[in-house]
Amino acid sequence: MTKIGSHEIEFERTDKTFFPDAGITKGDLIDYYLDIADVMLPHLRDRPLALERFPDGIEEEGFFQQDCPDYFPDWIDTVKAARRDTSEEQSPVRHVICTSKACLAYLANQGVVTLHGWLSRAPELDNPDKLIFDLDPPGGEFDAVINAARRVSDLMRELELNPYLMTTGSKGLHVIAPLNREADFDTVRAVATAMSEHLAKRYPEDLTTEQRKVKRKGRVYLDVMRNAYGQTTVVPYTVRAKPGAPVATPLSWDELDLGGLSSQSYTIENIGRRLGQIDDPWHGILREGRDIAAVGHRLERLHEQD
Repeated sequence: MTKIGSHEIEFERTDKTFFPDAGITKGDLIDYYLDIADVMLPHLRDRPLALERFPDGIEEEGFFQQDCPDYFPDWIDTVKAARRDTSEEQSPVRHVICTSKACLAYLANQGVVTLHGWLSRAPELDNPDKLIFDLDPPGGEFDAVINAARRVSDLMRELELNPYLMTTGSKGLHVIAPLNREADFDTVRAVATAMSEHLAKRYPEDLTTEQRKVKRKGRVYLDVMRNAYGQTTVVPYTVRAKPGAPVATPLSWDELDLGGLSSQSYTIENIGRRLGQIDDPWHGILREGRDIAAVGHRLERLHEQD
């Protein structure tokens, strides 16, 4: 048994290889989450999670888990969220909320590689504290997604939002704007949709709102579909189930100009060196929340000017 804080955890099969290409074991994954906990935990505070688990490593079949299993210890915090995806009466989902180093280590010991978080926090689960644009490069052209991120951020600043940037650790970039939690998901999604349409109209050769890939014609898709109740996105500093164990990494905006950036630039192996040299670019993000209703009004005035 290993004591972490006030909790004891029995780590099992820590020598099992989870990322065969890089020789990264389950024990390495546990150590990573313990090491990153102080930076990562503020981004998890009060946020319901969906867990992406690979008990036998990433080359074996994994699964998503929304409902906290009964065998998880009582000291793992949870929150119940009503289901909105069915007309039938069903019991709420009991999501894990991660509040401690011990929780992160326990989840890794259960084969949780990636943590996906809601865009809202308990107890106000209907009111998001973030607006997100999910940008994937068309045909693997990362320069295109970098340019798209700049254009999204420019519009956000025009609308007096505070844009934040993150690699997803998979293919693309996320551009996030913190909100003050005054509006519900439907309101936020409507504004995000209007923003995407405005951008696609402003840059029709480079950006699109077309969901069907065949109609995108090499343009970056402005994906705002995650701005909805119960939708999740990868949380900052989580590991992705990809070769090399890439990490979803918050960036400063000037890092887009350095060259050589990819969505998988940072991994378990090098993220520690990065954070030894710079502070978390998302530190204090929730203090920057803005009123989405005011943003909507400003966007309407932009439409009139254009």
